[in-house]
Amino acid sequence: MRRFFMMFWLALAVAFPTLAPAGSSEAGTPRLPAAEVAAFSNKLQQDLAARGANVAIVARMGRDPSALPAGVRYTHVGFWVYSRITQSDGTTGLGYRVYNLYQQSDDPTRSRLIQDSPADFFAGAHRLDAGVIIPEPQLQRKLLGTINSPSYAQLHNPHYAVLANPRTTRFQNCTEHTLDVLMASLYGTSDVGQIKANIAAYFEPQPIALGGIKRTLAPVASGALTTQDHGRHVATTTFGALARFMEGHDLAMTVYRMTPDHVARF
Repeated sequence: MRRFFMMFWLALAVAFPTLAPAGSSEAGTPRLPAAEVAAFSNKLQQDLAARGANVAIVARMGRDPSALPAGVRYTHVGFWVYSRITQSDGTTGLGYRVYNLYQQSDDPTRSRLIQDSPADFFAGAHRLDAGVIIPEPQLQRKLLGTINSPSYAQLHNPHYAVLANPRTTRFQNCTEHTLDVLMASLYGTSDVGQIKANIAAYFEPQPIALGGIKRTLAPVASGALTTQDHGRHVATTTFGALARFMEGHDLAMTVYRMTPDHVARF
C-alpha cells in the first residue's frame, strides 16, 4: 500500500510539475526586480496611450511556457482601462487601471474581481512578456459601458476552474470572464443564456490535450483543475483564442506582443 501511494504522488508530480499559485492569482512574492516591472508597465501604458487605446485586453506570462499545454502562452488576462487615477497623496493623473478576475489564494476553486495597477498586474510574472489586443474604437466604447455598469460584476461566476469550458456556466476563469464581457458588449445584453449561446455559435476555444492519466489525477492535485464541465474533449478560453476570434470578426485594431526589447505582431 505504501508503494502504491508513493507511485501515485510521483505520477501527480510528473503530470503537474507547476502546482504553485496559478497565473491568474493575485501577485504573490515578486519574481522580478521591482524597477524592471515598473519600467515595463510604464512602457506598455505609454504604448497603449500613444495608440489611443481607452480599453485594451492585456495578457501576462505567469508561468514558464514550457510547463503549459500546447497552444497556451499566457496565463492571465485583464482589461486595461484608461482612467483618472488618484494617488496616495491625493494628486490625480491619467493612466490605466486593470480590471481582473483573480483566483483566491486561500481557496483556488473560488475567484473575485479586483482592480489594480499595471505594476501589480505584472508583479510575480514569470517573464515580462505581454500579449495585447486593442479593440476597434466602437467596441472600446461598448466595453467601457459594460465595465462601468452592474453587468460587469453580474457576469462574474466565482466558481473557478483553470480549464473552464466557455460554453457552460458551471465554472469560469479570467479569460472566460473577459469573453463574457466582450460578448455582452457586442450584443448589448447581460443575459447569460444569450451570451453562452453566442459563444457556442461564434467562438472557437483552444483545445487542450490531456491524457487520461492527467485528466483523472488533475482534480486530486487541485480542485481548480477539474474538467467536469467538459465532454470527451477539453477546450478553454485563451488569449490566443480571443485574438483569433476578434481578428476573424474585424473587432480588433491591432494584436501584438510586447517584451522589454521589442514589439511584434502576435
